[in-house]
Amino acid sequence: MSKTIIVSNRLPLSLNINQNEVEATPSVGGLATGLKSVHAEGNGIWIGWSGLTVEETNPSLAPKVEKALHNQKCRSVSLSEKEVDGFYYGFSNRTLWPLFHYFTEYSEFNNEDWETYKRVNQKFADLVIENIEDEDRVWVHDYQLLLVPQMIKEKKPNVKIGFFLHIPFPSYEVFRTLPWREEILQGMMGSDLIGFHTYDYERHFLSSVQRLLICDLDFNNILYDTRNVKVDSFPMGIDFTKFHNAAIEHSKSKTKSEVQESIDKHKLIKGDTQFILSIDRLDYTKGIAQRILAFEHFLEKFPEYLGKVRLVMLAVPSRSNVPQYQDLKNEIDQLVGRVNGKFSEVNWTPIWYFYRSMPFENLIDLYCSCKIALLTPVRDGMNLVAKEYIASRVDNTGVLILSEMAGAAKELNEALIINPNNLDQIADAIKTALEMPEKDQIKGNIIMKDRVQRYNVERWANEFLVSLEDVLSVKPETAAMPVKGNVEESIVNEFRNAESRLLFLDYDGTLAAFKNRPEDAYPTKELYEILDQLQANPKNNLVLITGRDRETFDGWFGSKPYTLITEHGLWQKNGVGSEWIQLEQVNNRWFSVIFPILERFTDRTPGSQIEIKNYSIAWHYRRVDPVLGEARANELKNTIQPLIGNHSLEIMEGDKVMEVKVSGVNKGKAATKFLANIEPDYIISMGDDWTDEFMFQDLPDTSTTIKVGNKKTVARFRINNTKSVYELLRKFI
Repeated sequence: MSKTIIVSNRLPLSLNINQNEVEATPSVGGLATGLKSVHAEGNGIWIGWSGLTVEETNPSLAPKVEKALHNQKCRSVSLSEKEVDGFYYGFSNRTLWPLFHYFTEYSEFNNEDWETYKRVNQKFADLVIENIEDEDRVWVHDYQLLLVPQMIKEKKPNVKIGFFLHIPFPSYEVFRTLPWREEILQGMMGSDLIGFHTYDYERHFLSSVQRLLICDLDFNNILYDTRNVKVDSFPMGIDFTKFHNAAIEHSKSKTKSEVQESIDKHKLIKGDTQFILSIDRLDYTKGIAQRILAFEHFLEKFPEYLGKVRLVMLAVPSRSNVPQYQDLKNEIDQLVGRVNGKFSEVNWTPIWYFYRSMPFENLIDLYCSCKIALLTPVRDGMNLVAKEYIASRVDNTGVLILSEMAGAAKELNEALIINPNNLDQIADAIKTALEMPEKDQIKGNIIMKDRVQRYNVERWANEFLVSLEDVLSVKPETAAMPVKGNVEESIVNEFRNAESRLLFLDYDGTLAAFKNRPEDAYPTKELYEILDQLQANPKNNLVLITGRDRETFDGWFGSKPYTLITEHGLWQKNGVGSEWIQLEQVNNRWFSVIFPILERFTDRTPGSQIEIKNYSIAWHYRRVDPVLGEARANELKNTIQPLIGNHSLEIMEGDKVMEVKVSGVNKGKAATKFLANIEPDYIISMGDDWTDEFMFQDLPDTSTTIKVGNKKTVARFRINNTKSVYELLRKFI
């Protein structure tokens, strides 16, 4: 029976050790609530850290801890204090957290923390692999475990893996500052489905993948190696019923908490006072200081509200051992003291400030008693407090003032949406909220409440898992069989058993990895060794078939005994000492028409370059920003297309290259001509781009045609990359 394995930094429980006994208490709220049903069904497992370091765990208690975790269907990753410091407090929260929230000045790039982060991610992945079967699915959560998907995929390629990021994903311009940016993206790309709270984060991620990993995008699908990775947005919800029912009970209850009694007492003394609620973790991303300054500005701008409005501010302690958080607390303390000292009256202080956690019942007290919720994060992945406030307003009154920088603003757009850095706008929004007629409050809140109720946390989890189940790891049009396992073994055996073999091998993208400059993709010592050993076997007939010009290829391989076919089938050389033969009669008189156009586009497109061959001209844009490159390539194609009909020319589009050449000259035609003189038992051809499709199509149906990469192909088989090509050729040897 298949199962779901949930992976997060912390397990959804707390361990209590009392008199040599261990008790595991399930957590409530957030992720634990959302995934409760997923975790409970079948034989699912939740993998994470228990919160106890190796140093804190008495070896004699280890079996009891493990038993308590097993009873809760959990497995714990073992971490030392040093690992927690480098992985969690270090790389996760001193590097990724500030960077992903656009606080680049707080980001620390520490190589030792990065190595610890990698090592701990591997620990998580290894524990998953120990507990997984091929038919299972894995759901990895959040920024602490960005490398885990790829680590699992490498060992368990058939397992479906989902990843969800609960914080913002920054724009490419911010993300690119991270020294380990490619490794982070590659780690995430081990997933089959990657989820974000909003489309903005999804868009930023796709942009970074396109620019840094040079992947092709098909809407929200990424073609990565030979896999299809889907990216989508799933706005996380709350346990609506829990908050709504608690608010109903609050309205009926005759016993009151200490917090509620304090609120009632103040209302008794100052009967016309309105309460504005502010609830956050004490974090620099939450905009707490700006909020206090905005409230101060409100009191200055609208003095008629002095003594009539109170800001109830709850700041929950967070990462108090981190210097930036200590500085922030000092700043908040000073701001609150200054505002209260400036405006306080005998029976009224403008800010009622709590620096502590509050039990759930007290939160409901605040949600139900405050007419306004003021939430102004400068950057926030979602902000569930906004949804909790709406769910708790039983009579549908109240006004939510919400930062446009919070993910929740995309869903709760009936709220008063503000820019958290615009103090004047926030002050005006507070006044608008205080004066808003009840009928207008109710109208907007009913719409938001319905939305929050429908898209609750369970629906969020269910929709993600349904989408994961529906993801096709390989797109239908790219579904050539991967060269691995039994397929690879069969190809190698067929090759070895044949008495005469013919190999057609493309160069760029097949035998040589792409470089920013085409001239830098020269043959390596390793490649020469592989090709020489293949050619040394008298059963093999080796042909390198390329779009490269003959002069370059003659310089690289002219002294070798294998056959060379260049410029997509225009020239052929049959080994060392032989002359180049022109296979097609063509001319280049059309250069004078096309070259000036290519030159103009090169001047307008930084990073592009022109390659002039004997009878074709190529425009390379590998070094161009991918988005700009695709746009310019389409524009160039549309510009040239009307001009080439009278010259019997065609446009051939390769991998980040567009080539104008004489029509009818292609690799398929050249390969067919070569076959006219020999009758091999076994034919194999490998190539990576559109120019090789002619060869795959024109070779006999019995040929073994292999596409390198993940693009659409008529080839029968598919292989990942140049490294995989080398591994296969070595097995032929």
